[in-house]
Amino acid sequence: MAETALSARSDITDKRLVRSFSYVNGRWTGAADGSTFAVNDPASGCELGHVASLSAEESSVAVDAAQAAFDGWAGLLPQERAAILRRWGQLQLDHKEDLARIIVSEQGKPLSEARGEIEYGAGFVEFYAEEAKRPNIEGVTSHLPDAEVELWREPVGVVALITPWNFPSAMLTRKAAAALAAGCTVVAHPSAETPFSALALAELAERAGLPAGVFNVVTGDAPTVVKPWTEDTRVRALSFTGSTEVGKFLYRQSADTVKRLVMELGGHAPVIVFDDADLDQAVEETMKAKFATSGQDCLGANRIFVQRGIYEAFCARLTAATKALSVGAGMDDPDIGPLMHERAVAKQEAHVRDAIEKGAKLACGGARHPLGPLFYQPTVLIDVPANARIMYEETFGPVAPITPFDTEEEITARANETEYGLVAYIHTRDPRRIYRLSRALQFGMVAVNRTKVTGAPIPFGGAKQSGLGREGARLGMEEFTEVKYICRDWA
Repeated sequence: MAETALSARSDITDKRLVRSFSYVNGRWTGAADGSTFAVNDPASGCELGHVASLSAEESSVAVDAAQAAFDGWAGLLPQERAAILRRWGQLQLDHKEDLARIIVSEQGKPLSEARGEIEYGAGFVEFYAEEAKRPNIEGVTSHLPDAEVELWREPVGVVALITPWNFPSAMLTRKAAAALAAGCTVVAHPSAETPFSALALAELAERAGLPAGVFNVVTGDAPTVVKPWTEDTRVRALSFTGSTEVGKFLYRQSADTVKRLVMELGGHAPVIVFDDADLDQAVEETMKAKFATSGQDCLGANRIFVQRGIYEAFCARLTAATKALSVGAGMDDPDIGPLMHERAVAKQEAHVRDAIEKGAKLACGGARHPLGPLFYQPTVLIDVPANARIMYEETFGPVAPITPFDTEEEITARANETEYGLVAYIHTRDPRRIYRLSRALQFGMVAVNRTKVTGAPIPFGGAKQSGLGREGARLGMEEFTEVKYICRDWA
């Protein structure tokens, strides 16, 4: 293992979790030409280490390994796969502190949020360890005389996973656990900004007993690594979490090989607060929806609509709560950490400037934070007009735009006026309104009087251009299976 600034740190107790090479066919593999890329701490800007940058040919070797391992892995008894997955999940919990500190170092989120991510991610592994035992043969009443009909679920084959930087551990476990439980083998590509978390999971997968070639992690330049996978007919499914723009590109690249696609793409979540809502609760939950992960969350509140009767009171309370947020390096466990890169900060600046130019009022924040170039002040904008960019573009940062509305009919139309459809948040005490809005809102998930809704047992995913398919729940594993129909006559 190459020594890095990250592995040399005293707060990382298990040094073997910090890996600098890709993990292919059960071996830690560097690029043949020695190519690497640097990974930096967004809070300090300091270099954490260099990670192997594999070529397209080396990326294809990972598919060779996954294909060679497929029959053996798929042929195991489901309870054997389940036992290995269960060990993998437990190892993640056993090493929660080290894994969380790796996340904070390369991603920047507050330490308590990183610990929560490890628990959340391990929960998917535990869940799918159980689901691995349940894809039972389904009998169907025959439509033909003297025939028996059955439906079998079989693993699709090699699955490619492409994961983002905002949840570098949980997004990989959510995808990989479902695919592995189904009997598929995996080639995974983590974001180049946060590769250490994925490589740590590969180290633990090896310790858990995953056979060589079943779980491969390939680091490097995304187009270089992923393009061979989209073109390879042996890769039967591709799962991606990231921007809608990149998702569309992968969709096109995968068309010629007709892959199964699972895509969790961008969001533009509305928070809708009615006059009859519990004001304190609505403010508290909106703060969670807006500022978790420093606003860098596809589920993050991007448009906050408040009915006019409580608009001024809501704006005042949300502004006061926002001013009270602490900002700092993730290891200090603040409320808000740094953003991931300069592009993210520049986007906050552009959205705030555009909104103010179009008539919005700045209630607090609105500028970079003196802590460093990637820190941005938690910001509230009020009276934000509909034509402001922040009202139709995903912000992905700690800027909360608030605007008033008058009627239920009006806000239903405004909330749906987007090509995104991941999650919507409603705050009201009226059960009839809850039902009407839950039906009328064109989103894959609706949260009522709360923010946290995700977890292993639920099908996570969106409508419209927020994605394809579902992750989590039994549906998440079924995405990586094919249905085989058997019609049998015993004569």
